[in-house]
Amino acid sequence: MSEPALPTVLEVVHETAYGYAAPVTQAQHLAYLKPLQDARQQLLAHTLQIEPAPQQRQQDLDAYGNARTLFSLSQPHRALQVRACSRVALQPHAAFEAAASPRWEDVRGRLRYEAGAGYDAAVEFAQPSPYVPRLHALRDYALDCLEPGVPVAEGALALMHRIHADFEFNASATEVDTPLIDAFEQRRGVCQDFAHLMIAALRMAGLAARYVSGYLLTQPPPGQEALVGADASHAWVQVYCPDTPGLPEGWLELDPTNDLVPDTSHVRLALGRDYGDVTPLRGVIRGGGRHTLEVRVSTRRIQEPQARMLLS
Repeated sequence: MSEPALPTVLEVVHETAYGYAAPVTQAQHLAYLKPLQDARQQLLAHTLQIEPAPQQRQQDLDAYGNARTLFSLSQPHRALQVRACSRVALQPHAAFEAAASPRWEDVRGRLRYEAGAGYDAAVEFAQPSPYVPRLHALRDYALDCLEPGVPVAEGALALMHRIHADFEFNASATEVDTPLIDAFEQRRGVCQDFAHLMIAALRMAGLAARYVSGYLLTQPPPGQEALVGADASHAWVQVYCPDTPGLPEGWLELDPTNDLVPDTSHVRLALGRDYGDVTPLRGVIRGGGRHTLEVRVSTRRIQEPQARMLLS
C-alpha cells in the first residue's frame, strides 16, 4: 500500500529594511508577518527578528484571528530591520461543487438586515471599508457575471476570469494609496488592486468578500511558469459561499491576478476587510526625516527528504 502524499512544505523569508536620514527617537510598530494556521495550512516554524531589539514586544490575535506583533523602540536609531522566516505545510484544496452553491440572490438575502432574522457574521465583509468604498460602476461590472439564478461560486469564478482578462498587471501603475476608482478606470494595477476591485464588485452586488494577504511560491515546480507577483507579498480574495459542497467553512479563495483557485503555491498570512487591516508592517515614528524602504520576499519549496523530517 502506497504512502499518502506529503503536504507541500514552503519556506518564506520576508525582510523589510528602513533607513532614516535623521535619528528616530521613538517608534511604535505593528506587524502581520506570522502565517495563519488552520485545517489546510499548518505552521511548522516561525521566527521574527527585529534590529534594533525593541524595548517592548507583544503578540496577540486581532478580531479576525490573525496573529500580530506590536513592538516599540525608544532608543535613537537610523535603521530598522525586520526579518520574518516561516515554514508551513499546505494541504491541497479539496474539490468543491461551484454549481451546487446557493443562488447568489439567496446569499445576498441572508446578508441583508431583516427584523427578527438570524445574524450572519459574514455581513461585516459585505460592507464598504477604507480601501474598498462603494463604487456604482463596479456594481454594474459585477452584475454582468451574476445573472438571475446563477450559483454564487460560479458567478464569483466568472467575475475573477473577467477581471483577469480586463486588467493588466503593472507594478508601476499604482501606489498603496491610489484610489480604487483610478485603478478601475485605467484598467491597470498590482495584486492589491485586483483583490480590492473584486471585493468591491462583490460587495456592490450585496455579497461578502474578504481580503487575503500572503505569499506565492517564488520557485515554481519544473516546467511551470512563475505566477504573477511571485517576487513579493501577494493578495487575493475569499468569497462567501455558504452551504457549498467542498467548502466546509463557506469561503472560496480566488486569485484574480493569476486567474486561479489558490492551492499549495499560496501561503495565507492574514485576512481582513481590505489591505489596511492586514498591512504586513506599519508604524508611527518620531523623527527620522526622509527615509528609504527595501522589501525582499523569497518563497521556496522544501524538498521531500527534508519535508519528511519537518513533518515527523
